[in-house]
Amino acid sequence: MITMRSVGKAALCGAAVARGVYEAARRRSGQGAAWERTNHAGRTLHLHAGPAAAAGTALALAAAGGLPPRARAAGALTVLAAAACGAYDDFAGAGDPRRGFRAHLGALRRGEVTSGAVKLVGIGAAACAAGAVVKERPLDKALAAVVVAGSAHLVNLLDVRPGRAAGTVLVLAAPGLARRGSAPLAAAPMGAAAALIADDLAERTMLGDTGAHALGAGLGLAVAVGNGRTGLALHAAALVGTALAMDARNHLCE
Repeated sequence: MITMRSVGKAALCGAAVARGVYEAARRRSGQGAAWERTNHAGRTLHLHAGPAAAAGTALALAAAGGLPPRARAAGALTVLAAAACGAYDDFAGAGDPRRGFRAHLGALRRGEVTSGAVKLVGIGAAACAAGAVVKERPLDKALAAVVVAGSAHLVNLLDVRPGRAAGTVLVLAAPGLARRGSAPLAAAPMGAAAALIADDLAERTMLGDTGAHALGAGLGLAVAVGNGRTGLALHAAALVGTALAMDARNHLCE
């Protein structure tokens, strides 16, 4: 049974783990330039918030009370898979200027497997697996997969200014706290995002693809579990439409 106590525990677990991992990573020495990035303002930041967000969200989902074990496992594994795909793009694709579906799928058609294409396929597969676990009917499974993958993509697209991705997760996940069947799922990424947003806003760190995809996947899972077919269809349509519009805008700006 889901209670306010279980929701609070999920949020606190996400926050505590994310903050602990972040501080431990920040204190480590000898990490080198691989963990550093230059942001929009030309400041050099580190990517420690990414693994911290992933760890906090995944562990909070795995330990969330009042939810079936399969749903908890699906949540944790989906977040970790999304984070792993994001991490691959963060490091293997660090020097690749191409962005968006069109660029990476176009490269794939030419026989070039980019880190972005690996990310798209990997997160899509993880989202399909999550949808298959949390929903029963085939159409609902497919819609849930679109919602999970689309949410991960959306949050990553917004990670272009300090605090924007983490703030979006806090805002979009908040209504999920009122849904009895999925409240701990919504609380997990909220806790992780809340623990890191101050450092993100202060431009000491950034989520990168690792953290943005992890938080987005956790958010998407909460939306998928908390909605029926109509809600899933509306969320899926909104996410797909937003992704296509932003991809078209990026293509025009190139």
